[in-house]
Amino acid sequence: MTQQEPASKRVTGRVKWFDPAKGFGFIIGNDDAGDILLHANVLRNFGQGSVADNARITVMVQVTGRGAQAVEVIEILPPEGDTAPPIEDLGDSDMTVILALPLEPGRVKWFDKGKGFGFANIFARPEDVFIHIEVLRRSGFADLAPGEAIGLRVIEGKRGRMAAQVTSWEAALRTGK
Repeated sequence: MTQQEPASKRVTGRVKWFDPAKGFGFIIGNDDAGDILLHANVLRNFGQGSVADNARITVMVQVTGRGAQAVEVIEILPPEGDTAPPIEDLGDSDMTVILALPLEPGRVKWFDKGKGFGFANIFARPEDVFIHIEVLRRSGFADLAPGEAIGLRVIEGKRGRMAAQVTSWEAALRTGK
Protein backbone atom coordinates (compact mmCIF):
# COMPACT_ATOMS: atom_id res chain seq x y z
CA MET A 1 0.00 0.00 0.00
CA THR A 2 1.31 3.47 -0.85
CA GLN A 3 0.73 6.58 1.14
CA GLN A 4 -0.62 9.49 -0.90
CA GLU A 5 1.02 12.91 -0.71
CA PRO A 6 -1.37 15.61 0.49
CA ALA A 7 -2.69 17.79 -2.33
CA SER A 8 -1.00 21.13 -2.70
CA LYS A 9 -2.54 24.44 -3.67
CA ARG A 10 -1.12 27.74 -4.87
CA VAL A 11 -1.30 30.53 -2.28
CA THR A 12 -0.30 34.18 -2.56
CA GLY A 13 0.31 36.26 0.56
CA ARG A 14 2.99 38.14 2.44
CA VAL A 15 5.86 37.13 4.69
CA LYS A 16 4.86 37.64 8.33
CA TRP A 17 8.46 37.06 9.47
CA PHE A 18 11.41 34.88 8.59
CA ASP A 19 14.45 34.17 10.79
CA PRO A 20 17.37 32.54 8.94
CA ALA A 21 19.04 31.66 12.26
CA LYS A 22 15.98 29.66 13.36
CA GLY A 23 15.54 28.23 9.88
CA PHE A 24 11.89 29.11 9.42
CA GLY A 25 9.24 31.79 9.36
CA PHE A 26 5.59 32.27 8.50
CA ILE A 27 3.49 33.52 5.62
CA ILE A 28 0.03 35.05 5.90
CA GLY A 29 -2.04 33.98 2.90
CA ASN A 30 -4.37 36.44 1.21
CA ASP A 31 -7.23 34.02 2.00
CA ASP A 32 -6.73 34.57 5.79
CA ALA A 33 -6.71 30.80 6.36
CA GLY A 34 -4.01 31.11 9.02
CA ASP A 35 -0.24 31.03 9.13
CA ILE A 36 1.76 28.98 6.65
CA LEU A 37 5.14 27.62 7.73
CA LEU A 38 8.05 28.60 5.47
CA HIS A 39 11.08 26.40 6.13
CA ALA A 40 14.60 27.57 5.19
CA ASN A 41 15.10 24.53 2.93
CA VAL A 42 12.07 25.48 0.83
CA LEU A 43 13.39 29.03 0.53
CA ARG A 44 16.89 27.75 -0.38
CA ASN A 45 15.38 25.56 -3.11
CA PHE A 46 14.13 28.82 -4.62
CA GLY A 47 17.68 30.17 -4.41
CA GLN A 48 17.42 32.56 -1.46
CA GLY A 49 18.69 32.27 2.08
CA SER A 50 16.44 35.02 3.44
CA VAL A 51 13.30 36.95 2.61
CA ALA A 52 12.20 40.42 3.74
CA ASP A 53 9.31 40.84 6.17
CA ASN A 54 6.13 41.85 4.32
CA ALA A 55 7.55 40.66 0.97
CA ARG A 56 4.82 39.41 -1.34
CA ILE A 57 5.19 35.69 -1.93
CA THR A 58 3.51 32.94 -3.96
CA VAL A 59 3.99 29.37 -2.76
CA MET A 60 2.62 25.88 -3.17
CA VAL A 61 1.12 24.80 0.16
CA GLN A 62 0.29 21.41 1.62
CA VAL A 63 -1.96 21.03 4.65
CA THR A 64 -0.75 18.26 6.94
CA GLY A 65 -1.59 17.14 10.45
CA ARG A 66 0.92 19.75 11.67
CA GLY A 67 -0.71 22.62 9.74
CA ALA A 68 -0.13 24.43 6.46
CA GLN A 69 3.41 24.31 5.09
CA ALA A 70 4.96 25.86 2.00
CA VAL A 71 6.53 23.12 -0.13
CA GLU A 72 7.69 25.29 -3.04
CA VAL A 73 8.30 29.00 -3.57
CA ILE A 74 7.00 30.22 -6.92
CA GLU A 75 7.69 33.96 -6.68
CA ILE A 76 8.93 36.59 -4.24
CA LEU A 77 8.26 40.29 -4.80
CA PRO A 78 9.45 43.23 -2.68
CA PRO A 79 7.18 44.62 0.05
CA GLU A 80 4.46 46.98 -1.19
CA GLY A 81 4.04 50.58 -0.15
CA ASP A 82 7.71 51.36 0.34
CA THR A 83 7.92 54.54 2.42
CA ALA A 84 11.71 54.53 2.76
CA PRO A 85 13.45 57.61 1.40
CA PRO A 86 15.05 57.28 -2.04
CA ILE A 87 18.60 55.98 -2.16
CA GLU A 88 20.80 58.90 -3.19
CA ASP A 89 23.01 57.08 -5.71
CA LEU A 90 20.00 55.57 -7.50
CA GLY A 91 18.72 59.05 -8.30
CA ASP A 92 15.33 59.11 -9.97
CA SER A 93 15.70 55.62 -11.46
CA ASP A 94 12.35 53.88 -11.51
CA MET A 95 11.91 50.13 -11.71
CA THR A 96 11.47 50.06 -15.50
CA VAL A 97 14.89 51.71 -15.93
CA ILE A 98 16.46 49.33 -13.40
CA LEU A 99 14.88 46.25 -15.02
CA ALA A 100 16.34 47.31 -18.39
CA LEU A 101 19.87 46.92 -16.97
CA PRO A 102 21.63 43.63 -17.72
CA LEU A 103 21.50 40.98 -15.01
CA GLU A 104 25.08 40.14 -14.04
CA PRO A 105 26.09 36.93 -12.20
CA GLY A 106 27.80 37.56 -8.88
CA ARG A 107 28.79 36.10 -5.56
CA VAL A 108 28.44 37.77 -2.16
CA LYS A 109 31.82 38.72 -0.71
CA TRP A 110 30.34 39.79 2.64
CA PHE A 111 27.20 41.48 3.94
CA ASP A 112 26.68 42.93 7.42
CA LYS A 113 23.01 43.52 8.17
CA GLY A 114 23.93 45.58 11.27
CA LYS A 115 26.09 47.95 9.23
CA GLY A 116 23.50 48.04 6.45
CA PHE A 117 25.75 47.15 3.53
CA GLY A 118 28.10 44.68 1.95
CA PHE A 119 29.90 43.81 -1.25
CA ALA A 120 29.72 41.27 -4.07
CA ASN A 121 31.98 40.33 -6.95
CA ILE A 122 30.72 40.09 -10.52
CA PHE A 123 32.18 37.09 -12.32
CA ALA A 124 35.18 38.03 -14.51
CA ARG A 125 35.34 41.61 -13.16
CA PRO A 126 37.94 42.81 -10.64
CA GLU A 127 35.99 45.54 -8.80
CA ASP A 128 33.55 45.08 -5.93
CA VAL A 129 29.88 46.01 -6.20
CA PHE A 130 28.39 47.83 -3.20
CA ILE A 131 25.05 46.48 -1.89
CA HIS A 132 22.96 48.78 0.31
CA ILE A 133 20.50 47.14 2.71
CA GLU A 134 17.60 49.20 1.31
CA VAL A 135 18.31 47.89 -2.20
CA LEU A 136 18.42 44.41 -0.72
CA ARG A 137 15.10 44.88 1.13
CA ARG A 138 13.44 46.43 -1.92
CA SER A 139 14.58 43.36 -3.87
CA GLY A 140 12.77 41.08 -1.39
CA PHE A 141 15.78 39.91 0.67
CA ALA A 142 16.50 40.40 4.38
CA ASP A 143 20.15 39.30 4.41
CA LEU A 144 22.89 37.71 2.28
CA ALA A 145 25.44 35.04 3.16
CA PRO A 146 29.09 35.05 2.05
CA GLY A 147 29.48 32.96 -1.09
CA GLU A 148 25.78 33.18 -2.01
CA ALA A 149 25.22 33.25 -5.80
CA ILE A 150 23.12 36.24 -6.84
CA GLY A 151 22.08 38.22 -9.88
CA LEU A 152 22.79 41.97 -9.84
CA ARG A 153 21.63 44.92 -11.87
CA VAL A 154 24.42 47.45 -11.39
CA ILE A 155 24.76 51.23 -11.83
CA GLU A 156 27.70 53.58 -11.52
CA GLY A 157 27.26 55.42 -8.22
CA LYS A 158 29.22 58.37 -6.85
CA ARG A 159 31.69 56.02 -5.16
CA GLY A 160 31.78 53.24 -7.76
CA ARG A 161 29.61 50.37 -8.91
CA MET A 162 26.56 49.63 -6.77
CA ALA A 163 23.63 47.24 -6.97
CA ALA A 164 20.32 48.71 -8.10
CA GLN A 165 18.57 45.32 -7.77
CA VAL A 166 19.48 41.92 -6.30
CA THR A 167 17.93 38.61 -7.38
CA SER A 168 18.63 35.04 -6.47
CA TRP A 169 20.66 33.57 -9.29
CA GLU A 170 18.43 30.49 -9.51
CA ALA A 171 15.28 32.62 -9.79
CA ALA A 172 16.89 34.75 -12.50
CA LEU A 173 17.73 31.60 -14.48
CA ARG A 174 14.16 30.29 -14.12
CA THR A 175 12.47 33.49 -15.26
CA GLY A 176 15.02 34.54 -17.85
CA LYS A 177 15.00 38.10 -16.44
